[in-house]
Amino acid sequence: MVEELPSVFLVGPMGAGKTTIGRLLAKQLGRSFVDSDWYIESQTGADIAWIFAKEGEAGFRERETRAIDELTQQSQIVLATGGGAVMAAENRAFLRERGIVVYLNAPVDVQMARTAKDKSRPLLQQPNPRKILQDLYSARDPLYRQVAHIIMPTGHTYPRHMVNQLLQQLEAFCGSSSMTSTHKEDE
Repeated sequence: MVEELPSVFLVGPMGAGKTTIGRLLAKQLGRSFVDSDWYIESQTGADIAWIFAKEGEAGFRERETRAIDELTQQSQIVLATGGGAVMAAENRAFLRERGIVVYLNAPVDVQMARTAKDKSRPLLQQPNPRKILQDLYSARDPLYRQVAHIIMPTGHTYPRHMVNQLLQQLEAFCGSSSMTSTHKEDE
């Protein structure tokens, strides 16, 4: 299965587990794992918070689109994208057309628990992070769903168990007729 499986791209909100699941999945598949935010940081020599502060969100999103374009052209990788990567139609097209997109769907309560003490997330450094997460989820959930080939709810099981479930979903997806068909787990 691994040989015929295209690259796997993980999308979802902050705190959904994209990095944790991505690392474990890559290890299981014997592939490289890339986090698009880390990639941007390595290319610029600056962290995401600094880029946001100096260039604003628009500047960061331009860098993100270039990174998503470059990374989705690599073969046989597992890629964790930033939470807002789906906001650009160009990014959604790169992701959807160049690999299997998995939406890790985390409820706002799960996101809050996982991001509460993280000071490296510029969008959450405001007085009401719960409202920000709720607003982001409302705006981005339809886009995550639009780009996803597979939807996996998160926050209900251990990461290793979730990776095993995801491997089963990927195997079923690859066994289906084509990449353009949509296979989504009902929630």
